[in-house]
Amino acid sequence: MLLFIDILNIVLPVFSVILLGWLLRRFQLIDETFLQQTNRLVYYVCLPLLLFYKIGTADFFANFNGRLVIASVAAVIITFCVSYAYAGLRRYPAATQGAFSQGSFRGNIAYMGLALCLNAYGEPGLTRAGILMGFLVPFLNLFAILALLWPQRGDGDRKGLLFWMQQVVFNPLILASFIGILWSFLALPIPLLLERSLKIATGMTLPLALIAIGGSFSLAKLQGDLVRAALSTGIKIIWMPLLAALLLLALDVRGMDLGIGVLVAGTPAATATYIMAHQMKGDAELAGSIVMLSTLLSAVTYTIALLILRSQGL
Repeated sequence: MLLFIDILNIVLPVFSVILLGWLLRRFQLIDETFLQQTNRLVYYVCLPLLLFYKIGTADFFANFNGRLVIASVAAVIITFCVSYAYAGLRRYPAATQGAFSQGSFRGNIAYMGLALCLNAYGEPGLTRAGILMGFLVPFLNLFAILALLWPQRGDGDRKGLLFWMQQVVFNPLILASFIGILWSFLALPIPLLLERSLKIATGMTLPLALIAIGGSFSLAKLQGDLVRAALSTGIKIIWMPLLAALLLLALDVRGMDLGIGVLVAGTPAATATYIMAHQMKGDAELAGSIVMLSTLLSAVTYTIALLILRSQGL
């Protein structure tokens, strides 16, 4: 019973803030304009500052685990290949194939993953999850582009491919993580004035991110083929963390790093999957359903995952 309460104290605070965002939207204390601006603020300013601060001030060699990165990247690649191949074998339409595959492997690490790792493992967990995210995000973005564009390769949309490849290279989360990793690797000092400023500024990041998720949540977005949405959701929040756990164990990753790898792999589908599907001629309706369904059900899968991890002393 104490173990279950401990798990609830990790999971429920995150989803309580998401619920707060939903309630604020329902009572019209925030609106769509606020949510759009908040998402831009979090994505382009707050999260990059948080990643740079947490990674840049950490001991790189004490927090970097190459086997954790390798196993996590491998889980992304394998899940992409399996989901894409499955959708192809089932002869899904091109737009549906891309949205189905993208929703199966691209998780909301920045908003949900970091928050869960912080609650589960404290500041060390947040730092290690941030470093892992810095290596994962380029692969997630790259395979998301491939999933959406490859089924439509006959359309000859080269301009679209070039544009989205630029988004991978100049992604603010990738740049912030890279700078933070380099800063940490070189053991460069951060002036006290800057460090204290970053500590204050980055404190708003995760609350704003979770409120934005809650404010954007709507069961009305559960439209289209819910069977396909449920299948993609199952791949994302059940298959992928199980696969990650097997790969991590095979590479002898244990302790907190194993837990972080599982929690990051089990994140629900990222909101960006809907945005990219909409802009790249994918099935945006299906993508939106996957985001909503996976976010809703991840409260259950995260509770189960943490019960298993904590019962093993992780």
